[in-house]
Amino acid sequence: MVGYDPGAQGAAHSPEEAALSGSAAGMVTRVLISPLDVLKIRFQLQIERVSSRRPEGKYRGLFQASRCIYSEEGLSAFWKGHVPAQLLSICYGAVQCLTEVVHKSTLYDGQTAGVHFLCGGLSACSATVVCQPLDTLRTRFAAQGETKVYRNLRHAVSTMWRSEGVLSFYRGLCPTLVAVFPYAGLQFFFFNVFKKLLPPPPKETGNVGGHLKSLFCGSGAGMISKTITYPFDLFKKRLQVGGFEAARVSFGQVRSYRGLVDCMLQIAREEGFRGFFKGLSPSLVKASLATGLIFFWYEVFLNGLSNLNERRRTNGLPKDGEER
Repeated sequence: MVGYDPGAQGAAHSPEEAALSGSAAGMVTRVLISPLDVLKIRFQLQIERVSSRRPEGKYRGLFQASRCIYSEEGLSAFWKGHVPAQLLSICYGAVQCLTEVVHKSTLYDGQTAGVHFLCGGLSACSATVVCQPLDTLRTRFAAQGETKVYRNLRHAVSTMWRSEGVLSFYRGLCPTLVAVFPYAGLQFFFFNVFKKLLPPPPKETGNVGGHLKSLFCGSGAGMISKTITYPFDLFKKRLQVGGFEAARVSFGQVRSYRGLVDCMLQIAREEGFRGFFKGLSPSLVKASLATGLIFFWYEVFLNGLSNLNERRRTNGLPKDGEER
C-alpha cells in the first residue's frame, strides 16, 4: 500500500494481507457510497442544464434528484449496478493496494512523493484495463431510469455481447486511461503529503488516532484528485452508454458520440464549459468519503489481520494461508 513505511510496524505486512485488506476495504466502502455514485452518473448523463434557476433538466440538485429517484424508482434505485460495482471495487482495491510489492522492489526511496505518484498511477492503469467491463456494466445499470433494459448482470452481459459485440465492454477506456494515471497518482501523492504535514496523533489514542488521520488525509487527497481529472470521468460515462439510449430517454435527451474527441466537442458546443463538470458535487462528496474510507478500512483490516496472525504465531499456529 502506498504510504507503507519500511521502518514502521507495518513492514511485516505481506502482499497477501495487503491484497485482502484492499479488497475488503473496497467492498465496505462501495456499499456506503453507492447512492452518491448513482446520483453522479445520472447528472453526468443528463444533456440538459443542471440548474435550479432554469429547470431544463430532470435533475437539478442533489436533494431534488434524490427525492425524484426515490419517488419514481424506490430506495433500491440508489444501489443500481451494485453487483458489478462491488466486483469492480474488490478487483480494483486489491490491485491498487499491491503497490506495496513495487515499494519493496524499487531502487528509489519508497517514501518520496514521486514514487507514490508513479506506483499509484501504474497500479490504477493495470486495474483499469482488467476491470473496465465491470465499470461499463455498473454505469449502464445506474443509468437505467424507470425503463429497465437489463434484468440482471447475466442478462446485461449476454445482451451486450450479442447486440454490440465484445468491444462494447471497453467503451470509454481511452478517457479512463488518460485520467486514471494522474487521478490515482495524485490521490496517493496528496495522501502521502498530507500524512507528512499533519502531526502524529497522540499516543493515548492508539490505532484509532492513526485511522482517523488516514481518513482525513484520504478524503482531502480524493477531493483534489477528482476535481483535477473530473471531465475525463464524464467523457467516460457518456461513451459507456453509447447504444444504450433506451434506458436514458426517460430522463433526458440522448446523444451519440463517435469517439473521445467528438464527445468533447459536442459537450463544449452544446453544454459549454460547465458541461464538463456536471455531477461534480456528488462526485466530490463521493471522492472525499470513498478515498478516506478506503484508507481508513484498509488500515483497520490490515491491522486486524496482523494482530490475528501474531496471535496465531504466539499460540504456535500457522499464519493464514500457511500449512502446518
